[in-house]
Amino acid sequence: MSNYHRIQIHNRQTGTFHTVRVQEDEYILHSGEDQGVSLPFSCRNGACTTCAVRVLAGEVHQPEAMGLSPELKQQGYALLCVSYPRSDLEVETQDEDEVYELQFGRYFAQGRVRFGLPLEED
Repeated sequence: MSNYHRIQIHNRQTGTFHTVRVQEDEYILHSGEDQGVSLPFSCRNGACTTCAVRVLAGEVHQPEAMGLSPELKQQGYALLCVSYPRSDLEVETQDEDEVYELQFGRYFAQGRVRFGLPLEED
């Protein structure tokens, strides 16, 4: 039988706080939904950043979180749709644009993106 962990979630978008109990072998988002907690999500596959949280305390395991760079994971970000609790947790939701900017803003801010359609080469 799996261990249960207590997950405290601060949903910054709604200003609400929730506490759920999640087994180590269950995704936090899915388990929270089963307990009546509505949280932001989109793809449910670890590819986007809609369900991103900042881990304030505790530890998660998220091997399928393709939507987060290793650097952001090291800074304490996680994707609830593919995160398993490894301890009791305290997390807060993030704005999707905020996480996207942290991850990709450095590339777009350098002016390397050219507008318009590519020209055909003869």
